[in-house]
Amino acid sequence: QVQLVESGGGLVQPGGSLRLSCAVSGSIFSINAPAWYRQKLGEQREWVAVIENGGTTNYADAVKGRFTISRDNAKNTVYLQMNNLKPEAPALYYCHASVRTNSYALWGQGPQVTVSS
Repeated sequence: QVQLVESGGGLVQPGGSLRLSCAVSGSIFSINAPAWYRQKLGEQREWVAVIENGGTTNYADAVKGRFTISRDNAKNTVYLQMNNLKPEAPALYYCHASVRTNSYALWGQGPQVTVSS
């Protein structure tokens, strides 16, 4: 059973950087189009970034130019590098992908990211 296990959340000052990791249990090639979403308290979950199977990346306008999604196939891991973080409400960042064989949706556990001085 494929699972997504995240790490890397925490507290960071405005303007700082943080990197989230999403480790795929099993092969990264067993999933399609890994992506990152975030959810602030009291708000709906919003899409942040995606990396397609061919390597093409896309970003939400709110993070474009500051966040970078990448993947390391040898480590079966997807990353979200977040730079120049802005002070805002804490958010849970979720890794998402679908299983290639049956399109079943997978979600990570959603570590919290807090940007505050």
